[in-house]
Amino acid sequence: MFKKSIIKGRGAQQNVHNRFFELSHEQRDDFLEYCAKEGEQADQNKTLYLPVFPKTIVNKVTSPDVGMAYSMNMYQGCEHGCIYCYARNSHEYWGFSAGLDFERRILIKTDASKLLEAFIKRKSWKAYPIVMSGNTDCYQPAEKKFKITRQCLEVFLKYKHPVGIITKNALILRDLDILQELAKDNLVSVNISITSLSETTRRILEPRTASIKKRLRTVKILSEHGIPVNVMLAPIIPSINSHEILPLAKSVSEAGALSIAHTIVRLNGAIGEIFTDWIHKALPDRAEKVLHQIENCHGGKLNESRFGKRMSGEGQIAKQIHDLVKLARLKYFKGKTMPKLNIELHEPFKDGQMRLF
Repeated sequence: MFKKSIIKGRGAQQNVHNRFFELSHEQRDDFLEYCAKEGEQADQNKTLYLPVFPKTIVNKVTSPDVGMAYSMNMYQGCEHGCIYCYARNSHEYWGFSAGLDFERRILIKTDASKLLEAFIKRKSWKAYPIVMSGNTDCYQPAEKKFKITRQCLEVFLKYKHPVGIITKNALILRDLDILQELAKDNLVSVNISITSLSETTRRILEPRTASIKKRLRTVKILSEHGIPVNVMLAPIIPSINSHEILPLAKSVSEAGALSIAHTIVRLNGAIGEIFTDWIHKALPDRAEKVLHQIENCHGGKLNESRFGKRMSGEGQIAKQIHDLVKLARLKYFKGKTMPKLNIELHEPFKDGQMRLF
């Protein structure tokens, strides 16, 4: 049963300690306590957009089990507020909490498209798919205002460079014109995350994401326009969405998806504390059951860090999940496959004056 005291529109219900801060540098709650005593509203639950200016935008991915070699993130932090999000921990590197700060302090990389163009024009660069976004969603609400993802897509199109996209937001349809142009040369693939067919589940797990209906419509429209779509059934959380694997697979296949992928939830770093606090407030009647079943998938812990095991899990519950996904592929995706992206067209030095030679 959902507790009314929960912070509406947010996943995390608290800010947790930043492990990189020494005690003497911790953010204090004194001011908030003072406001409360004076009768003022200390927290209006608003999102702040903060511009940042990194020197690079493309990251080489060294983890062997994430399915990508290069990624880029236009935004740090994510207003979607997915309670399980592994990217929460990265907010600590910027001096913020992985909890509410992750959802309410969004860092905007305003020069992302310029940094991307400089990267793929390097003489040493050989085209290889770059994924938007390996960390936070490139079509989160901030994108509607800042349009940085669209600017980057224009760079990929200009240089005929392959790009992968991961999102759970229907805002991607805004850029259908560019995506179609990229798809003509097999330069784009899209991964849409859909974790449930239940709006009730979606609202508490992912409070500021697009509705399930809109996401299924997004899969359908992209597919109808020749843009290959893989659906991420991720993460699978025992006793929350694990019973939906087959109906989810059926629905996304009928919408036009060419494949599915899945991960089993892991609550690494600060996320274990954030998730535990959340589930006792949002789903108190099944909190302990869910936590124990997650532990069952990770050797008795909420988190598993070993490559090859951390996202697939092990044990009986994990096996049941894998078996269901395998059955779903056999039943609903027979004869379907995602095409490999084209890496042969990228010619960075045939831009501008160089095209004359």
